Amino acid sequence: MVHQAGTQVIYAVLLLYYAYKRPDTPSWAKRMVLGTLAYLLAPIDAIPDLSPFFGFTDDLGVLTFGLVSIAGHINDQVKEDARAHIQRLFSKVDPEDLKNVERKIQ
Repeated sequence: MVHQAGTQVIYAVLLLYYAYKRPDTPSWAKRMVLGTLAYLLAPIDAIPDLSPFFGFTDDLGVLTFGLVSIAGHINDQVKEDARAHIQRLFSKVDPEDLKNVERKIQ
């Protein structure tokens, strides 16, 4: 369960990252990406993350909000790049975990 949540969080971050890198992503969407990622890195977020499962729920919620906000700028190339990157990071990735994230932005 924790591995699944972690995979989904990292995949969501990668989707945001690759959407940010697209030259045609508008500046408002790039600012949304930066704000979402800043929340994840903020020291105030570190305390809840000490709890293995519950620490991921707030992160996943913020990531989902960020993803839904810029969903129109997450195209197939962004998904391909994020999938390739996560495959390089982890030896085993359940495709269903990635689909769960993608369902939220359709």
